[in-house]
Amino acid sequence: MIAIPRRAWAAYALALVVIVLDQWIKSWILADLLHAPGLSLPVWGPLRFTLVANNGVSFGFFQSQASWTRWALAGFSLVVTAALAVWAARADKAFTALTLGLIMGGAVGNLIDRITHGAVVDFVDVRALHFPWIFNLADSAISVGVALLLVESLFTPGVAERRKA
Repeated sequence: MIAIPRRAWAAYALALVVIVLDQWIKSWILADLLHAPGLSLPVWGPLRFTLVANNGVSFGFFQSQASWTRWALAGFSLVVTAALAVWAARADKAFTALTLGLIMGGAVGNLIDRITHGAVVDFVDVRALHFPWIFNLADSAISVGVALLLVESLFTPGVAERRKA
């Protein structure tokens, strides 16, 4: 039996927290606040909740109405999540594992949307700040996780040297 390190379990737990929060917020948005795509609700300052169905990847890139893309992106999410889970189990630092947990949680949160709704439920709208996309908690977790991995790889001594070997 393969022993899974504690840091990997922490990553999986963080992924689960992201998934639960993401799905809970999306359920609240769909059930109580916004009932149809395009509806928008001012929240505070530049923040609005605007419901959109995202048929593309994160932040609406590569939009497609073709039904096959739903399942292709869902399959891609499953493969990426499995690879990240293995990476988290092999990570030598807790920080790395936790960043992978953020990305896994976001990927699975959006995967659930694709399967249950046919598209990702996006609603966080800060376009008043000149940020052109509407997004959700899962997208944020993916973005923060990737950014932290990049920061770690750029500023951790020895990472570049290990990569060259």
